[in-house]
Amino acid sequence: MRRIALVALVVDDYDEAIRFYTEALGFRLVEDAPRPDGSRWVVVEPGPAGMGPGLLLARAKGEAQAARIGDQTGGRVRFFLHTDDFARDHDRMAAAGVTFLEEPRHEPYGTVAVFRDLYGNRWDLLQPAV
Repeated sequence: MRRIALVALVVDDYDEAIRFYTEALGFRLVEDAPRPDGSRWVVVEPGPAGMGPGLLLARAKGEAQAARIGDQTGGRVRFFLHTDDFARDHDRMAAAGVTFLEEPRHEPYGTVAVFRDLYGNRWDLLQPAV
């Protein structure tokens, strides 16, 4: 069996990113381990262990990587966060200070609203249609 296990996301600061993803988005911290080069191996996941790819929060190294923080897809939605209760998660995230770029909308594929993460990357909060 093969699957995508992690997706790297370039961030500015490990601790700031951990706080945002765990507190504002409700992810869980899976791993935070120092590496010999002074960086850290930081993984967060939105759901139960093994239920989909996690995010590897990778601190930018150098100007080229730093320039891409928050715009790693040229302004397109990069991540799709599925939920089984859109209203619950939308309300909790908004109360935690997450910036939604639109009002929730109903599409044939489900209920969705675009939000920005701490660095400006665009995400869909999506409750798929049954």
